[in-house]
Amino acid sequence: MANRLAQATSPYLLQHADNPVDWWSWSEEAFAEARRRDVPVLLSVGYSSCHWCHVMAHESFEDQATADDMNAHFVSIKVDREERPDVDAVYMEAVQAATGHGGWPMTVFLTPDAEPFYFGTYFPPAPRHGMPSFRQVLEGVRQAWEERRDEVGDVAGKITRDLAGRELAYGDDQVPGEQELAQALLGLTREYDPQRGGFGGAPKFPPSMVIEFLLRHHARTGAEGALQMAADTCERMARGGIYDQLGGGFARYSVDRDWVVPHFEKMLYDNALLCRVYAHLWRTTGSELARRVALETADFMVRELRTPEGGFASALDADSDDGTGRHVEGAYYVWTPAELREVLGDDDAELAARYFGVTEEGTFEEGASVLQLPQRDEVFDAARIDGVRERLLAARAGRPAPGRDDKVVAAWNGLAVAALAETGAYFDRPDLVEAAVAAGDLLVRVHLDEHARIARTSKDGQVGANAGVLEDYADVAEGFLALASVTGEGVWLDFTGLLVDHILTRFQDAGSGALYDTASDAERLIRRPQDPTDNATPSGWTAAAGALLGYAAHTASEPHRTAAERALGVVKALGPRVPRFIGWGLAVAEAVLDGPREIAVVGQGPDDPATRTLHRTALLGRAPGAVVAVGTPGSDEFPLLADRPLVDGAPAAYVCRNFTCDAPTTDPDRLRTALGG
Repeated sequence: MANRLAQATSPYLLQHADNPVDWWSWSEEAFAEARRRDVPVLLSVGYSSCHWCHVMAHESFEDQATADDMNAHFVSIKVDREERPDVDAVYMEAVQAATGHGGWPMTVFLTPDAEPFYFGTYFPPAPRHGMPSFRQVLEGVRQAWEERRDEVGDVAGKITRDLAGRELAYGDDQVPGEQELAQALLGLTREYDPQRGGFGGAPKFPPSMVIEFLLRHHARTGAEGALQMAADTCERMARGGIYDQLGGGFARYSVDRDWVVPHFEKMLYDNALLCRVYAHLWRTTGSELARRVALETADFMVRELRTPEGGFASALDADSDDGTGRHVEGAYYVWTPAELREVLGDDDAELAARYFGVTEEGTFEEGASVLQLPQRDEVFDAARIDGVRERLLAARAGRPAPGRDDKVVAAWNGLAVAALAETGAYFDRPDLVEAAVAAGDLLVRVHLDEHARIARTSKDGQVGANAGVLEDYADVAEGFLALASVTGEGVWLDFTGLLVDHILTRFQDAGSGALYDTASDAERLIRRPQDPTDNATPSGWTAAAGALLGYAAHTASEPHRTAAERALGVVKALGPRVPRFIGWGLAVAEAVLDGPREIAVVGQGPDDPATRTLHRTALLGRAPGAVVAVGTPGSDEFPLLADRPLVDGAPAAYVCRNFTCDAPTTDPDRLRTALGG
């Protein structure tokens, strides 16, 4: 019999709809039921492409005896962290404070007033590695609740008070200056891995936002070391197993320092951020590798993550059927020499093994290898390699595919819109721009209500019930700003204005300028989450600073500019100390120091070659955070086009920064020079 989750829109919750556990979704009704029965709440948080979430589900939540225990003594609530990042953030902070580490699946026991008192992540079905079994944990919590209730209440109250007292004191509201950005660069240099690229040890995550900072810092200051770290890291990742050498796109992270063996799940947000990074690296260096990876990653997103409604799905699972009915991590992606021979024949298999680094011992499990592009002196026949790649890709398509989490998350779609719009514009791929516009249309049509409030998710074109958080408003605004610059359609700037106004009125502390992850009128949790650090994605805080800054550059709006600068006080505080975890904030700070520049291209319509050349030159400018408006004289599409005539009847570009404008130019080369090209 299906439980309450059968009505959910989250693919992760739907995976648990047939469990014998009597699951509830996060709701006041669930807590009311716990109060009525006088039992604790078991909160289980995960997401659909999480490997250990699947393992715990199979071992414990599908087990009738375990489910009977849970149903008898708890009200069990299942939460998709991607649908409710606010719930996840609040209780993950409690888990990390109590245990020193966190992760998913997250298992938290709460009072019926939602106060946490016992924590963990994955629990095995039998005791191992010093961990109690899940049923031992259930029994221990039940006993504590029934026999030591006062103690449980004291612990829960103390944890909740400690969390509530963690209001962020982030220093002043001053923008980081040259000194802080130089200190951040020095800190990154110290943590850089010169042998392998990237920062720190294993596991190694793709540092997309830090690379954006390094590219912007190089553009503004000419610092060669910054560009070197960015370019070398991008090359190592693109040659490693973390990059899908056949189908394009990046896995979540590498379990080793050399980028060889990935955790195979592919997330929309990683691929959107990295697609944009490689496009920007190409814009800076002209690297053919960067161009190839940007386009292959864009094509991967459109081919494998696009939904029928025009949005982008959240993720592909790490696990898939290995052909024997077992679900195994990486099964879809890895190869043995024997499998290469079966598809390619002996000669081409031997070539493919050398080219992709496939060995008899294997680089993964059970003699299989993750495909890489090892550094070799050997010169390969490009046409022959292309043929090998096509045949391997066709053979791989016959394998059971990884599952797809097809809910559309607003924030991550905003990141994808920005990446696809810019990549399409740089490489003359109008199909990618069209894909970005279609996703933007879906966000407007399905996710925005009549007050321009944004819903966090949709699925199959149906809007989800959960309110958008700060990152949804900020990342969608970022995507719309990119669409405005690329398409020349001012409606995208209008929508951006509606979104950033919500940030000012509902997410900002009017006194300090600090930002919160949830709106002032959102559901009240045991604390109001507030995290400025950039982890897998830009934090809502730093993304909001960037969106506010871009909108202010387009409109000369002082309130939006001031709010952006006040928000960057946190980057002044954290940038010199933990630069790896505030990369997007540092990138936005670079834009502030550069102006950012405002470029108006006035021409004779999108079909005029001279206008198109100036517009493309403006988009390819490397000046950090520059905004671009394109249109005809007298157009009211963009404020930047006001009072900007043609020059001697010819299309012209106007460049301004810090309230000062250069003389207009009709010459693309002069425009390129003015934009640091």
